[in-house]
Amino acid sequence: MLQPMTPPNAGRDGFSAARGSVRARQGSGFFVRFLSFLGPGYLVATGYMDPGNWATAIAGGSEFGMRLLFVAVLSSLMAILLQALSARLAFGSGLDLAQACRACLPRWANIGLWLTQELAILATDLAEVIGTAIGLQLLFGLPLWLGALVTALDVYLVLAFERFGFRKLEAFVIALLLVISVCFAIQLALAKPDWQEAAQGLTPSLEIVRDPKMLYLALGILGATVMPHNLFLHSGIVQTRYVAANDSARREAMHFALADSAIALVFALVINASILILSAAAFHSHGHVEVAEIGDAYRLLAPMLGAPIAAKLFAIALIACGLNSSLTATLAGQLIMDGFIQMRFSPAIRRLITRTLTIAPAVAVLWIAGESAMSRMIVLSQVVLSFALPFAILPLVWFTASRQIMGPLTAPRLTTVIAAIIGVGISVLNVKLIYDSLFG
Repeated sequence: MLQPMTPPNAGRDGFSAARGSVRARQGSGFFVRFLSFLGPGYLVATGYMDPGNWATAIAGGSEFGMRLLFVAVLSSLMAILLQALSARLAFGSGLDLAQACRACLPRWANIGLWLTQELAILATDLAEVIGTAIGLQLLFGLPLWLGALVTALDVYLVLAFERFGFRKLEAFVIALLLVISVCFAIQLALAKPDWQEAAQGLTPSLEIVRDPKMLYLALGILGATVMPHNLFLHSGIVQTRYVAANDSARREAMHFALADSAIALVFALVINASILILSAAAFHSHGHVEVAEIGDAYRLLAPMLGAPIAAKLFAIALIACGLNSSLTATLAGQLIMDGFIQMRFSPAIRRLITRTLTIAPAVAVLWIAGESAMSRMIVLSQVVLSFALPFAILPLVWFTASRQIMGPLTAPRLTTVIAAIIGVGISVLNVKLIYDSLFG
């Protein structure tokens, strides 16, 4: 049963001085106000380009060509709706998702949710450590264990942006996203994919359901798309924008945030689709249908495309994705810890603790089981994320449907129904993924 709601804009000390720090100039027009809201969506979008997404897109493209593009589009549309609810919660209640849980749920539920989401953050960071280490190995020849240790240095990035401010962090993330997009644009130009086949892949097909292997990869793409920590992250970072305390200003802010996240997630879709299309054009069309490892994809790109630069660009994009995801996972971890239990560390300390807890098992597994265990660790991280996902989606849908919490910004009933179906559907698919990963 819901407890009395904390007033809007309460609890603002949790995300320090960044809340309300970005504002449009006084008397600005519509376009300038919209530009002031651009940025948070791109931080969220980085979570949709982690090594788990890379692995499923590479496997799907190499084995089935372009036929799984429709699944990538569908999963991105689902993500846009859920992230829109996350921003709506922020502007409707003045709270992020973790703070809303603390205000509306009993203590035992909050402790359980907090532990679940902290585990998800560790799983996310584990995938980032592995992905960045693989990129460093491919580009510079570093052993994986050494690459994993080098990833700890990204704490200095967090320290730098802690000093320079939130807007600078957004600019850095967007710059890395541009690097990633340029890398894939060049690789696609070298691969010369069949765009007509790609267009056909955008239409749904019953073959996805009839073919067990295709269905499994489709579930992998769909199940790994929505990251639980992104829902907490988005509901916090949109509050870095200053919004006047009236309903019309909050509605406008909500619409701006929706447009920002939709544009950014379409950009993430383009990147993920590019990975799948590149894999289809470089591997599937040349008869290499069993490429499932990121390292295998790197080693095959140069001979398949006839250009050594293609493989280097692939590794650069992978490292850029790892760096971006590291920064956003740190922000999400801050929001989750502060929101649920009001425990605060500086971003750098938080980053150092999280990275230590993930590097240690990664290096230990490498030392004991060897490099072949890396792909199994990525699968394990996705299993943990799958377990944590319902515990983020279902409270979000519940809160945004509550007039007691949201007031006049309550989500429309149709939106709530669709979001609930998506949440339950993704949860069921993730349970299947967990079962198949452990016993299949």
